[in-house]
Amino acid sequence: MKTIAIIGAGKGFGLSLAKRFGKEGFQVALVARNAVKLQEMVDELKAAGIEASSFTADIYSKEQIEKAITRVKEKYGHIDVLEFSPTPGNFPPTSVLELTVENARDQFEGYVVSAIHAVNAVLPDMLSKKEGALLFTTGLSALYPIPMMGNIGIAMSGLRNYIANLHSELSLKGIFVGHRSLGLFIKEPGTGTFDDPDVIADMWYQAYTEKNAWEEEYPKGVTPQTVVF
Repeated sequence: MKTIAIIGAGKGFGLSLAKRFGKEGFQVALVARNAVKLQEMVDELKAAGIEASSFTADIYSKEQIEKAITRVKEKYGHIDVLEFSPTPGNFPPTSVLELTVENARDQFEGYVVSAIHAVNAVLPDMLSKKEGALLFTTGLSALYPIPMMGNIGIAMSGLRNYIANLHSELSLKGIFVGHRSLGLFIKEPGTGTFDDPDVIADMWYQAYTEKNAWEEEYPKGVTPQTVVF
């Protein structure tokens, strides 16, 4: 069986993604900070017949990320897909005119530094096997300047640059690097609309299986000016 590790798993999109890949026979490893919520998600997945486990880690801690990845591999033997979609931050979205070193650094460490730690923990095995996938889910500030999200934009655009470089280096080594930049506000599952986390999870599974485009905005053609609130 293949294994997906979801970094920053939550009860919205993360759970939908776990269900979608789990439905295809994947073992699911959920990694996040809140042990109670993680266990609730594991219980829901197991009730649906999906093999799942939880692993607690603070996204800001290199040691905790590495320990969680090690524990996933000890339990399941390998990680075939790493999906990275945390929502870090000790500061709210901050205007570019109100940036400080502290609120910018906080987001940078939460997104970019943590992504580097997570990727470095799984990449050697993927390179050895010459297969695997690294999937990154971000927001539109990864692609567009959005002044009211000054601190987040610095981090997400930096993360996007890292993702692009990973794609350039790994695309010929059997490893798929995917990036989807979401221009929406995720709603409750069950609506069947583009902002339904189940629909977004379907999009990601299709992107993973087809591997036609490493990067796209979602929904296609969305810009900061056309986001529907």
